[in-house]
Amino acid sequence: MKKYFSFFRLRLVTGLQYRVAALSGLVTQFVWGGLLILGYQAFYRSDPAAFPMTFQATATYIWLQQAFIMLFQAWGFENDIFESIRSGAVAYELCRPVSIYSMWFSRTAARRFSQALLRCVPVLVIAALLPVPYGIMPPADLLHLLLALLSLVLGTLVGVSVCVIVYFTAFFTISVEGLRAIFASMVELFQGAVIPLPFLPDGFRQVVELLPFASMMNTPLRIYAGDIGGASIAQAVGLQAFWLVTLVLAGKLMERSAMKRTVLQGG
Repeated sequence: MKKYFSFFRLRLVTGLQYRVAALSGLVTQFVWGGLLILGYQAFYRSDPAAFPMTFQATATYIWLQQAFIMLFQAWGFENDIFESIRSGAVAYELCRPVSIYSMWFSRTAARRFSQALLRCVPVLVIAALLPVPYGIMPPADLLHLLLALLSLVLGTLVGVSVCVIVYFTAFFTISVEGLRAIFASMVELFQGAVIPLPFLPDGFRQVVELLPFASMMNTPLRIYAGDIGGASIAQAVGLQAFWLVTLVLAGKLMERSAMKRTVLQGG
């Protein structure tokens, strides 16, 4: 594991250098988060009882979404990996005495964590200072906070494991652009990035909540906001762990298949 931690650390340090890009992203996230909250407020004023989440919980969900958006970004791929597969330069990676799956997993996770570290603290601090009910509400207790953090880590790893599977599909396709577009659209909707999943129709929502995408952003944000509580927290976290193990095993199988069938050309 030491070598994979080295990949993670190097990619994390590299990502932390993009401070100007993070600053510009912060402005966008503050503006967009404020607009979303004001938009939801207009609907809540008509009939607050008609909505599945309280306005305070919805505002908390939105600010957490903006703070940790880089952890769950549907477009958060390593473009260098796709280019190396397309050009055949991935052969250099295959010469290393490491698992290419684990290396790509470490790099992608580090990229997401580095981008989130640069953005999350300012958003969380300012959102916590906003007046009720427009800001982030505090956690119910310490245990609730720890469970939300555990779910946040699991959700991020689920997202990374799906991302690595998309990398390996590039070995079997001429162009991965269409797949990337479909993947990004599915993740944005089904992880709750467009609207929180409780706002979806009941029958459709129950199906979506069982998919791996719902175990990304939806679960940790709703746990912190108090929309998932009690025994439901254990079930939601358990589903995240199930999808993480399943997706990692699926990615490993794709790695084995890709290594057996891949033919590299170039000079």
